[in-house]
Amino acid sequence: MIDLGLTKLAVIGVIALVVIGPEKLPKVARMAGTLYGRAQRYLNDVKSEVTREIELEELRNLQKEVQDAAQAVKTDVENSIAQNMTEVENAFRDTQALESTSFADNNAAYGANAFGSVTTDDLARKAREFRRKKLVRNSAIPNWYKQRNGSKMHVTSGAARVARFRPRGPTNSSFY
Repeated sequence: MIDLGLTKLAVIGVIALVVIGPEKLPKVARMAGTLYGRAQRYLNDVKSEVTREIELEELRNLQKEVQDAAQAVKTDVENSIAQNMTEVENAFRDTQALESTSFADNNAAYGANAFGSVTTDDLARKAREFRRKKLVRNSAIPNWYKQRNGSKMHVTSGAARVARFRPRGPTNSSFY
């Protein structure tokens, strides 16, 4: 901006006093002050607008860089996932091929059906055995002791117990 020192301002003030006159000088000074203030505000607005535009452009560039980096990471991850999936699928196919040959050998040795599955009779038998063994494991008193001493092997209802222990003698039909 214009470099105005104290001596230059004093010279301008003396010339304005001579040219304008003492009665109009305060009005002109006020008007010059308001115009100077408006000019400063306008320059500040222009400066702030330019800095905002520069910052906005920098942010756009940064956003573009981040999006490019994110896209690169995304493609790398997708490629590695696809590669790992193919490796896993190949390993799974190899494992299934090995298991199918070993299942065929085992089924031929044990006499299972042609499809390698177990029949429902075998499953039911295994389930019964499992339940029986579980009851034996969880019981506090061994079965041989229960059978030897005649203790209860299963729960009976109250009516069944009354009928079991009711005396069986001659019954009189009258109470008296």
